[in-house]
Amino acid sequence: MSAHGDVDLGHTLAGWTGTALATLGCAALGAALCLGSARTAAAGGALLVAATLATWLLHLAGWGKPSGRRPAAQWDWRVRDTTARTGHPDCLGCRMAGRRVPARPAALAAAPPAARRPTVPA
Repeated sequence: MSAHGDVDLGHTLAGWTGTALATLGCAALGAALCLGSARTAAAGGALLVAATLATWLLHLAGWGKPSGRRPAAQWDWRVRDTTARTGHPDCLGCRMAGRRVPARPAALAAAPPAARRPTVPA
């Protein structure tokens, strides 16, 4: 049992790697702002892009976490996600990679188009 109770906080290799790279990128951008250095700003921006790509690629490789709850045996950050190869439902990263995402629930798919259309408040 952790200090946070019986909850999966989503600590994954993809998350930790992306967070570390993004922190370095933000620190470089802050230093560039103080120094007035365009090169340091470009390096910080490049680190932020690298953080995004590294997190996405690690997620696709199975080192990320699908949305929702996971069994307690899969909470450790060193446990690989075996369902990443087929894609996660409602995951933008999986859709961008062209992963086959499971179909929508039958109740929503069977609803008439008017029922699926979001309403805009007046």
